[in-house]
Amino acid sequence: MSLNVLFVASEAVPLAKTGGLGDMVGACAGALQRAGLHVTVMLPGYPAARMQLRDARVACALPDLPGGPARVLLGAMPDTGVPVLLLDAPALFDRPGSPYLDACGEPYADNALRFAAFSQAAALVAGGMRGLPAFDIVQAHDWHAALVPLLVKRAGLPVRTVLTVHNLAFQGNVPLRVARDLGMPADAVREAEFFGQFSFLKAGLLWADRITTVSRAYAREILTDTFGYGMQDVLRARRHDLVAILNGIDNTVWNPSKDAYLSRPYFTADLSGKHAAKRQLQALLRLPEDPHTPLLALGSRLTHQKMADVALRALPQLLEADPRLQVAVLGCGERSYERGMAALAARYPRQMAATIGYTERNAHMLHAGADLLLHGSRFEPCGLTPLYAMRYGTVPVASRVGGLVDTIADRGSPEAALRGATGFLFDGDTPEAMIGAVERALRVFAQPRAWRILQYNGMTTDFGWSQPAREYLALYATLAPRATPMPHLQHWPMRATQPPLALPASRLDTAPVRKPTRRRRTTALSDAARAHAVAYAATREKIRA
Repeated sequence: MSLNVLFVASEAVPLAKTGGLGDMVGACAGALQRAGLHVTVMLPGYPAARMQLRDARVACALPDLPGGPARVLLGAMPDTGVPVLLLDAPALFDRPGSPYLDACGEPYADNALRFAAFSQAAALVAGGMRGLPAFDIVQAHDWHAALVPLLVKRAGLPVRTVLTVHNLAFQGNVPLRVARDLGMPADAVREAEFFGQFSFLKAGLLWADRITTVSRAYAREILTDTFGYGMQDVLRARRHDLVAILNGIDNTVWNPSKDAYLSRPYFTADLSGKHAAKRQLQALLRLPEDPHTPLLALGSRLTHQKMADVALRALPQLLEADPRLQVAVLGCGERSYERGMAALAARYPRQMAATIGYTERNAHMLHAGADLLLHGSRFEPCGLTPLYAMRYGTVPVASRVGGLVDTIADRGSPEAALRGATGFLFDGDTPEAMIGAVERALRVFAQPRAWRILQYNGMTTDFGWSQPAREYLALYATLAPRATPMPHLQHWPMRATQPPLALPASRLDTAPVRKPTRRRRTTALSDAARAHAVAYAATREKIRA
């Protein structure tokens, strides 16, 4: 397939990662490249990403970008060689902390400006900048890039767009005045209004040519009032453009037979290396080294979505009921949950350890050394952590929601392991439901033959990227080929208020939105916003001419 595809995302491994989004973008791009597609990844130019970029050079300049002048750097991923474009905008991205949060864990006040400017730069690149190829398809990932389909359509570019929703609860909702200050046209502000705010994500859902989600079950769930987070009506209206493609995992990175983080790699026919990894993990966490005791891991973010509150109530009961049970926590998230896990570890020092934070080394050791993975979730678009666990022979105990339904087979009894079971699922978000599922798993753990079959089933299930890559290629084939290239775009009509806006911290990427309960009337646009829209349209016509 001779298409040029541009991935636009806020993170991609190995250059930037805070969670599953980064894993997916980096691994999917590599898989598509191996399948013969011309794919390029565009990211914000975080300092760490610039340091890792291979063969970097300046491709073009963007002197009029909102938030200050910027450059586009062209290079390659250090591991796969996938071409990468970094938006080198120091005023926006040269900051301490994570891509979204400052050093104190608070959202950057100007996140809306940062990612609006990033989206504008991506739209310019997609249309064809001097020194860069033109692209046929742009795939925008989550709200951070969700303005790209709108900007591409508004500029009349012959580029098809795909919006991939990794988590519908993160929507990039900002006050309407912020959208006006960013130069959004009046009708776009009106159409993307969401309960009195402007929604980056809704704009993408409205203007993208196709919408994808990362599992089949999640694609069904987001059409419902329970899981739609206020976007269900928009998604129902576009259900014929909604495509579900299950995320994969990078089998070259998550491979127990070749894992550099492990002292003794292992494979399905010989799990002695996994036993060694368990001893190593117990020693690292200062837990009693016992090969026969069940070791339960928690490796997800410590948030309300991931049921950290439920785990804090369930774990003491499990630890009291089984004095041999060990629990290992690796993760970070909301401070109250971090403190709660640390307090539990102090309360049960011989049974539980909590490591607040995240490193790739510790994540690999956790999946290799644990016997079970506890993965509660109130909603789960895909759920990569259980896939990593199964790859390493660690049996998941998880919520029956979203992608977990697609990837974990719970057959209901130990004997059913022979029929392809890979884990244990529970319904609801109560401690009783979580405890019941863990106790079911522990009963099977006490039956070595059945447990070994569960491990084998999980380790031999193919969760790689080969099949998802084929499905993405099929999706791209449904989009029309590129038309005649547009003239080179020197400028873009969107302008931001200068100096950069001091926007209120609106929790743009730290917590999901609350489910709306009633519809508000769209806020009327001011005369200034209307004038701004007229100026926007006039500038656009000049560009198109």
